[in-house]
Amino acid sequence: MPATHYSPRELMVVCAAREIRDGENVFVGMRLPLLAFALAKRTHAPNCIGLFEAGIVRDTPSSELLYTMGDAPNITDALWTTGTVTLLGLMAAGDVQLGFIGGAEIDRYGNLNTSVIGNWRDRPRVRLPGSGGGADIASLAQRLAIIMPHERHRFRERVDFVTSPGYGYPDEHGPAGVSWRKRVGLPRGGPVALITTMAVFIFDPETGEALLQSYHPGTSIEQIQEQTDWPLRLAPSCRETKPPTEEELRLIRECDPHGVWTA
Repeated sequence: MPATHYSPRELMVVCAAREIRDGENVFVGMRLPLLAFALAKRTHAPNCIGLFEAGIVRDTPSSELLYTMGDAPNITDALWTTGTVTLLGLMAAGDVQLGFIGGAEIDRYGNLNTSVIGNWRDRPRVRLPGSGGGADIASLAQRLAIIMPHERHRFRERVDFVTSPGYGYPDEHGPAGVSWRKRVGLPRGGPVALITTMAVFIFDPETGEALLQSYHPGTSIEQIQEQTDWPLRLAPSCRETKPPTEEELRLIRECDPHGVWTA
C-alpha cells in the first residue's frame, strides 16, 4: 500500500533500491545508497552483494547505521575485508554490475564534476574534494546510478570539469553516448539512472542524453525544467514516480531511525 507521509530522501532511497537487481554485486557508496542496499536486500534482491570503497564486502547490511564506510559495524560479519585497490580491480574485471555515486554538478550527458567550479586552468571559484573512487566507478561498473539534489546550479548544460565520465560530448569524431565511451576506451557501462529530489531520469544510450522518466509526487515537469539548465527530453513512459509503500518506509526507518541520512 502506498505511504502518504515520507521525505524526499526516503523516496530517493526507494528509487535507488529499485535499480538493484537480485544477485548483483553493487558498489554501494555512502549515505542514501547504504539504505538502498539494505532495502533491496530485505525486499526484492536478497542475494545482492554490497561492496564498499574502504575494501569491505558484505552479503548483509550492517546491523547499525554507518557514518563512514570504515565504521566497526561495517567490518563486523563482513564476507571480506581487503583494500580499495582490490575492489577497484573487481570493477576493472567487469565483476561489479551497479555502482552509485553523486556529484556537485551534472550535465545532460551524465558527466559529473566533483573537482572545481569555475575555470580549472585559472583560479576556480570553488575547489571540491575531487574524484575519490568516483571516476573509477563511472568508468568501470557495468551500470551507473547517480544520486543528487536537484538544483539548477548543479544541473548544467555543460559541467565546468569532467571528474567522472558519463556519455561524454558530441565531437568531430562522433556523437555522445555509448559510441563515445567506446572511442575513449570505456567499452561498457555508463549512467542508467539519475535520481534526484524531484525526479528520476534514464539515459538514451545512442545519444547519451538524460530523459525524464518520472516526476516525484508534488512536483511537475514545469518545476523540474525550472531547476534544469538544459531543455528536458521526456521518456516515452514519463509519469509520476511510484511512491514508497508502508513496508518500504518501515524498513528504511528501521535502518535510520533518527533520520540521519533521510530527514
